Amino acid sequence: MRVARLTEKQMERIASALAEPRRFKILKDLSARGEPMQCSAIVHSHDVSQATISHHLKELETAGLIDIVREGKCANIVLRREVWNAYVARLAEL
Repeated sequence: MRVARLTEKQMERIASALAEPRRFKILKDLSARGEPMQCSAIVHSHDVSQATISHHLKELETAGLIDIVREGKCANIVLRREVWNAYVARLAEL
């Protein structure tokens, strides 16, 4: 399996996004599920407002860790495992 290389800016964005515990929990939930997760399921599992989850999802998307696939009014959240793997591999080099 080929691991993508991340730029310093990408590493900084990911580290910044993961500094918020709720965002890391969202990634753990996505990873455990192993398939796309509906935004409404994330809102339900975190017991916060939809606006709060939307903010966290936007930060994770900006960092490149997730894709948000919109289908009408629904949104499915997809973990970009190749980016996560590249981040972890880069951390292992420290």
